[in-house]
Amino acid sequence: MKFNILSFYVRRLFSSNKEFLDDLHRITKLYPQNEKLYKLAFVHSSASLKLPDGTHINNERLEFLGDAILDAIVAEYLYKTFPNKPEGFLTETRAKIVNGESLAHLAITLGINKYIVSHAYHFKTNKNILEDAFEAMIGALYLDQGYRKTRQFVVNRLIAKYIDINLVLKTENNYKSKLLEWGHQKNVEIVFNTLVVDKDERPLHFSSELEIDGAPKASGYGTSKKEAEQDAARQFLTIING
Repeated sequence: MKFNILSFYVRRLFSSNKEFLDDLHRITKLYPQNEKLYKLAFVHSSASLKLPDGTHINNERLEFLGDAILDAIVAEYLYKTFPNKPEGFLTETRAKIVNGESLAHLAITLGINKYIVSHAYHFKTNKNILEDAFEAMIGALYLDQGYRKTRQFVVNRLIAKYIDINLVLKTENNYKSKLLEWGHQKNVEIVFNTLVVDKDERPLHFSSELEIDGAPKASGYGTSKKEAEQDAARQFLTIING
């Protein structure tokens, strides 16, 4: 721990962006080591960086990793917090906590939106770009600090401070979770086939086709994979609920 603290302040001393490192420390209460990794977490695909070998990099890979890590941490937290609740309750509650609106709000609350690099229109208030940057930051934190410290940040700094669990439990807006619970009760297989509509368009747009037991039932659209799947689930639930 002492080595990480000393290393952080040495890196900060020679960094050209001390404010960025100070903000990371303020947000996480940890001592970031890999400044470049965190900077990459805030590079949207519309502003991808070109490497000498011609490849382009952005925060999409870190967002993919951060999404999985965040899901695992929140799942563990809920499993321990609600020891007598069934799987359906845990799945739905997790989805409410890590939904796009919530993560975008956290990105603004923590102040990471000012570090996002993007060529998209109104990117500092774009829900999907904010959500992706937040998840990418979680991915960077995991690679830089490990699972234990990332969990510490999510549980102690985010959930405890910014998430009202009682309010979350009262919120009923996660159509995908409701659909998955319905599918579990009906013992049917639910699959979302989600694709990018146009890879050259920014922001990206996604199409999701909902299949139940192999048969197409509804389609959804959105500017993120999660949004498209939520829309497809909402369309189907509207049909079956009249």
